[in-house]
Amino acid sequence: MKKVVGVNELKVGHYIIIDDVACVIKDLQISKTGKHGHAKCRIEAVSIVDGTKKTLIKPTHDNIEVPIIEKKSAQVLSVREDTATVMDVDSYETFDLKIAEELKEQIKEGVQVIYWIILGDKVIKQVK
Repeated sequence: MKKVVGVNELKVGHYIIIDDVACVIKDLQISKTGKHGHAKCRIEAVSIVDGTKKTLIKPTHDNIEVPIIEKKSAQVLSVREDTATVMDVDSYETFDLKIAEELKEQIKEGVQVIYWIILGDKVIKQVK
């Protein structure tokens, strides 16, 4: 799910969609209006899912899509290498999630995690 906001409303730390990938804004630079144009905004962002860097330049009067992020809780049922089988605590649905490198030490059977649903992708973000 996504919604549309004006580029001039963005701030560092907000989430946006660049090339159909949900990203978090790391740097935002706005140039002054030129003799024949509008002010431009240079956005540097990092993908929420895989950590790749993205850059986008847009006029400040344009609109841009931002993702609607659902945050949910789940319990870890089993762990295999870099994948955890989890069960949603509300719907009891079970599914596999990839474990981020920085969370590998903390994720064990029986632990509760918070996962985000971003543009149809499910990502473990933290351990409760």
